[in-house]
Amino acid sequence: MGDEQIPTIGSCYACKRTFRFTPASVTTAMIDPETGLLPGMTVLGSIREPTPEAVARSVKEPICPDCVKKAGEFADPPALQFDAWPRGPA
Repeated sequence: MGDEQIPTIGSCYACKRTFRFTPASVTTAMIDPETGLLPGMTVLGSIREPTPEAVARSVKEPICPDCVKKAGEFADPPALQFDAWPRGPA
């Protein structure tokens, strides 16, 4: 009983929906509260070396399982399927 984590209710950083999670096992992302982005990410979506100040002030924000699943699908999309061309009379 002492090893159990108490579930928490919070909002997903990505979709802003409220969900129930266990703090020790939820997927999190480090977010710089000053910019609202990952440390080292620019507003244009490019990546650069994060400054030590940005890393120091970053906090862990929870991500819901639906957003984690969508991110996985986006990162590894299924292969495209093409139909065969019909053959004409020989």
